[in-house]
Amino acid sequence: MIFKQLFDKETWTYTYLIADPKTKEAVLIDPVNTEIDNYISMLNSYGLTLKYSLETHVHADHITAGGLLRQRLGSQTAVSSLCGAQNADIQMHDGDVFEFGDGEQIKTIATPGHTPGSVSFLWRDKLFTGDSLFIGGCGRTDFQGGDAGALYDCITQRLFTLPDETLVYPGHDYQQRWVSSIMQERTTNPRLAGKTREEFIQIMANLNLPRPRLIDEAVPANRYCGLDENERQDAIARRDEAGKPVRTEYTAQELVAEAKQKVKEVDVPTAKALIAAGNIVVLDVREPDEYSAGHIEGAVLLPRGVLEFRYGGVPELQDKAKTVLVYCKTGGRSAFATQAMELLGFKNVLSMAGGFEAWQKS
Repeated sequence: MIFKQLFDKETWTYTYLIADPKTKEAVLIDPVNTEIDNYISMLNSYGLTLKYSLETHVHADHITAGGLLRQRLGSQTAVSSLCGAQNADIQMHDGDVFEFGDGEQIKTIATPGHTPGSVSFLWRDKLFTGDSLFIGGCGRTDFQGGDAGALYDCITQRLFTLPDETLVYPGHDYQQRWVSSIMQERTTNPRLAGKTREEFIQIMANLNLPRPRLIDEAVPANRYCGLDENERQDAIARRDEAGKPVRTEYTAQELVAEAKQKVKEVDVPTAKALIAAGNIVVLDVREPDEYSAGHIEGAVLLPRGVLEFRYGGVPELQDKAKTVLVYCKTGGRSAFATQAMELLGFKNVLSMAGGFEAWQKS
C-alpha cells in the first residue's frame, strides 16, 4: 500500500494519502485547497485515481480541496451529515465504511466535541483524528458548536478503547510532531491523562486561544466543499438514476436560484408588513461595511460567513420559533443563510427577495 503524510506549512495541516498500488484507487483525508496541484502531480506520478476525499469536519483554519478535486478529477467528497455541507456527495454517519482498492476499508468513527460533526477515520492500525485528538492535546471547543464534555466522552470511550498500538495521525501539529499512539495519548496527554470529565471541561474553558485567522473565510467555503458561493463555476456531484455520480457545472447564479427554490421568499411589501406587525427579528447577513453604509432600521448584523458559530451569542436569536426575516444585498446570501438557519433548527425563516437594493428602490 501507498501511504503518505503531507504537510501544509501555511496552516500546519496534515493531509493523508492512502492508495492501493494494484488497483490504483486512492483516498485523501483533509486535503487543503492551496496544495491541489501538488496532490494531482503526486497522484499522476503513481498513476492513481482518486476515489474519495474525506473530511474530518468543517474546518475553520483552512479551506478544503475536496470540491476542486471533485471538479478536476471526479472524486467523491464525504462530510459528516452533522456538518451542514449540503453539496457533499456523501453525508457520513458513524460506522460508515469506505471501500477502495483490493478489499481496503476506512471506518468512520463519530468524535463530536470540537464540532458536532467531527469524525475520525480508522484504516488498519492507523487512526486519523482530525482536530478531535492531537499529539499531547485536542481540538478547541469554544466555537462552531463545540462541546468539551462530548469531546471527553468520545475520546475516552471510543478512541482510547482502541488497541494500544493503534497509531494516531492528527489533523494538525504545531511542534512538527508527526505521529503518536493510543497508549501514548491515553497515558501522557496533559489534557486527558488522569483527568476527570469535569477537570477536562474546566481546562477547555480556560484555554483563551486566539480566534483562527481564516475562520470567516474557511467555514462558509467548507460548507460548499471548499468552493465559494461566488465562484463563477462550481462542480457539484449528482447521481443519475443508476446511483452513479455524474458531474454538472453550475454558475453562481444557478446556485443562488437552486437555494431560492428551497427556502421561503417574501417580497419587500410583505417584509414591510411583517416588520410593522412586530414580533420578528430582522437579520442583515451582509458584511459590516455594507451594514454601516445603510441598513433596515432595527436590523441585527450577523454576516453570512460567521452565522453558524456566532448566532448563539445573539440575544434576538435565542427563540428558534420566532420569525426571522433575512436580507443581504440582492437576495443571494440571504437564501444561503436561510438554508443554514433551517439546518440549525429555526422554525420560521424568510428570505427577502431582492435584498437591500430592492428595499431602497421601494
